[in-house]
Amino acid sequence: MNKKFIAVAVIYIIIIAVSAGILIKHNNDRQSEASAENDNLKVQVNEIQQCISSGDTDRAESMCEDLKVKLSDRFSDSDYRVVLIPMIISIIGVITMLIYLDRTVLRPFRKLEKYAGDIAKGNMDTSLKVERGNYFGDFTWAFDNMRREIVKSRTAEKNAIENNKTVIATLSHDIKTPVASVRAYAEAFEANMDSTPEKRQKYLTVLMEKCDEVTKLTNDLFLHSISEMNKLDVSMERIDLVSFIKEDVRKLFVSEDEVDIKLPEEKEVYVEADPKRLLQIFENLKNNAEKYAKTRLEITLDLGEKTAVSGDDETGNEQREVRVHVRDFGPGIREEEIPFITNKFYRGKDVGDENGSGLGLYIVKELMTKMGGDVSIYNKNPGLEVVLLLFKK
Repeated sequence: MNKKFIAVAVIYIIIIAVSAGILIKHNNDRQSEASAENDNLKVQVNEIQQCISSGDTDRAESMCEDLKVKLSDRFSDSDYRVVLIPMIISIIGVITMLIYLDRTVLRPFRKLEKYAGDIAKGNMDTSLKVERGNYFGDFTWAFDNMRREIVKSRTAEKNAIENNKTVIATLSHDIKTPVASVRAYAEAFEANMDSTPEKRQKYLTVLMEKCDEVTKLTNDLFLHSISEMNKLDVSMERIDLVSFIKEDVRKLFVSEDEVDIKLPEEKEVYVEADPKRLLQIFENLKNNAEKYAKTRLEITLDLGEKTAVSGDDETGNEQREVRVHVRDFGPGIREEEIPFITNKFYRGKDVGDENGSGLGLYIVKELMTKMGGDVSIYNKNPGLEVVLLLFKK
């Protein structure tokens, strides 16, 4: 039973008990008064008998009249409070209980009923005042919190749809530019404008660069679509990270001046990762640096000294943190933007006129999470550093 109902019942019982005690005391007082009056009546009756015995009938008749008046006044002045007081207390108690139930149960329930009707009609802007004092307080809070979550979910869904439209429109617009260049140079070939070997080589170089741009943009569009369907799958395997960086990552850079790779003395560092997705991560970081920082990259492989919290793996070998630091030497980003820079579609305020979809670092974060790792981003002054966390096997 609810504690508040028990408290009200106890108070009501106390009031009844106190009222009963007052009535009992009052009744005892009345009995004492009645006993004294009865003794007085007996005295008067004896006096009347003596008057009759002595033949003084006139006096006896006068005394009888006085006695009659006293008895009449006594019974007409009967105390009905013995009956009225309990009735009044009971009526007040019932009315109090009804008012209490109306204020704490019925009225909040009617508000909740009306609120549920508004929600059922789709009116999500109606808020419900939470009154923790009534019996529906927690339920009201939970119901209104559910409404806010639904509103938030709908807003997020609406924003996601708008973002999808925006990113598709942006990528579609970005694809048009290199395609137009490809067509222009193809028309130049058709018009035999490549009159010298130098011009022909220049046209071919531009065509290949524009094809690479189209490939990257279509890859972004593809990654965006599969990330929406949560199909960024990874296939984990044991790889040598040192060899992977020396060979696969190094091939992403045309010139040696574009990157400075610093590796530990250990010849082999094995980690659990998807080499295809890991290479995609480095490619995204490289493209971001080329687009926004426009400086060389520095890639440093750092082996942690402490044993990871995850303990031993299935082979019984200790896991040790392996960090890959990827740093550029550009202007970096604003400190307040760092917590949001890996969000989908988020682009910094200082990107200028550079085209982009806001998916690069989001995909990096998603892929690292799926591979059991993590990503941290720091401003280094100068430059921006992205730290990839993996585990040595």
